Amino acid sequence: MTEEDAPEDALREAAHGIFEIILNKELKRRGSYLFERVENGEDFSEDFKEIFSEFSADYPELAGALNSCSTVTDRIYTKICEGEGVFPTKTELMYWIVQDRPGYIPAPDEDEKAGKWLIFLEKEETDGIWIKIRNATTEGLLGFSSKVSTAKENPDSRDERFVIYIYTPDWSNEEDVMNIREELKKLGVKQRIGYKRNIETYHGDYSTTGNKVTYYSV
Repeated sequence: MTEEDAPEDALREAAHGIFEIILNKELKRRGSYLFERVENGEDFSEDFKEIFSEFSADYPELAGALNSCSTVTDRIYTKICEGEGVFPTKTELMYWIVQDRPGYIPAPDEDEKAGKWLIFLEKEETDGIWIKIRNATTEGLLGFSSKVSTAKENPDSRDERFVIYIYTPDWSNEEDVMNIREELKKLGVKQRIGYKRNIETYHGDYSTTGNKVTYYSV
C-alpha cells in the first residue's frame, strides 16, 4: 500500500465500521440484531439493501468509499453472512466490533468518568467469550457498551492477543464496577483481569514493565 492509498483505505475501513453499527441498530429496530440473524442463518438481504440505500443517502461520501455498486454491496452482504462484524476471528474489515446496551445514550460527561474491564484472550477462546459478553450486554447485565478487537491487524495494538473491553459509566462507583466483575465471572471470565479508567487512556498511559495503570485488578 502506498502513502497515497492510505487515506482512501482508512476512509473505507471507517465507512465499513460505521455502516455495520448502523446496520445492527436498524436491524434491531426491525426485529432482531445483526448477530442474531447471522447466527440463525436468516436471509435479511432485502433489509440490508434498504438500510444500505438509506446509508448512501445520509452519508454519500462514506458509501462512496465502499464503492457502493450492486456487486460490491452483494459482496459485503455475503461477507457479513460469513461472520464479518459478528465473530472477532472472522472479522477482517474493521478493527473493533461494538455492542451497546439497548437504549444507551452517552451523557456529556461520561467519557471522563467511564472506565473498562479488559480481558485479553487467545484466538481460540475469543469468539465464545465475546458471544457471552455481547449477549449479556444486550440483556443489560453488564456496562453500557462492550467491544472486541478483531482479526484485522491493528498497527496501534500493543498486544498480539484479542482484547474485550466492558465499559462502565463511573469508575468511582466501586460497587457497580465490582458487580459487573461478578457477572463476568458467571460468564466464565475467572482469571484476574484489570480495570482501566478512561482518563489514563486519554493521557496515553499504558502498562509497561514496572508501570501498571490498572485502577482495579480482580
